[in-house]
Amino acid sequence: MHCTKCGAPISPATQFCSNCGNPVQQPLTPVAGSSAIPPAYVGTPQTSGKAIGSLICGIVNIFPLFIVAIILGHLALSDIKKSAGRVGGRGLAIAGLVLGYLGVVFIPIILIIAAIAIPNLLRAKMAANEALAATSVRTLYQAEVAYSQTHADVGFTCNLSDLSSAGLIDNRLAAGERSGYRLDLQNCAAEADSGPATKIQIVAAPVRRNQTGVRAFCTDEGGVIRVDASGSVEECVAGGATSE
Repeated sequence: MHCTKCGAPISPATQFCSNCGNPVQQPLTPVAGSSAIPPAYVGTPQTSGKAIGSLICGIVNIFPLFIVAIILGHLALSDIKKSAGRVGGRGLAIAGLVLGYLGVVFIPIILIIAAIAIPNLLRAKMAANEALAATSVRTLYQAEVAYSQTHADVGFTCNLSDLSSAGLIDNRLAAGERSGYRLDLQNCAAEADSGPATKIQIVAAPVRRNQTGVRAFCTDEGGVIRVDASGSVEECVAGGATSE
């Protein structure tokens, strides 16, 4: 150790230089504690599991995984910053964050598309159900005509099971409900008290109006298919418009 003023050699324990009297500044001893600067990490950094999780969730990118990607990405970046080089994966965390935020950005777009597409799909489904209901009414009428011809003493029947047993309709029609419509045979009547039934009404109404269908369909012994726009079977039978 040398004096900083005259350069004379001095002892570490000496407070003043014996040559020039200059005060000797003692070197500071590092004290371990919260103010100590941690040594730089020289090993291979370990990839952050949170960064990997953020990237995976960002790639899948479905709700709520893109929210998880954002949370894990920020946590990973915080851990990496505090680790002094012991934890890596910054690039993975950033990629997960980017993908996660892209998922958040696309939410309004997806909602707009859904708001447009879903009502159109429902209307198309109801239109298909209505077309099938009209076809079912026509099929039941043809089955009733065939049944009355082979059962002249009975005439028309108001039991779907009779038509099914005769092999005139399939099990779907025999169940009385098909594609969101309830099918029914009603008001079978004979012109004479003891004669065969010569009158009948065949009706089809939506199971859930404005959801499975809107219009009601019906016919009678004349075979003309009629429709009521309000979905009322009673109005259809009383004077529904002729179906196209």
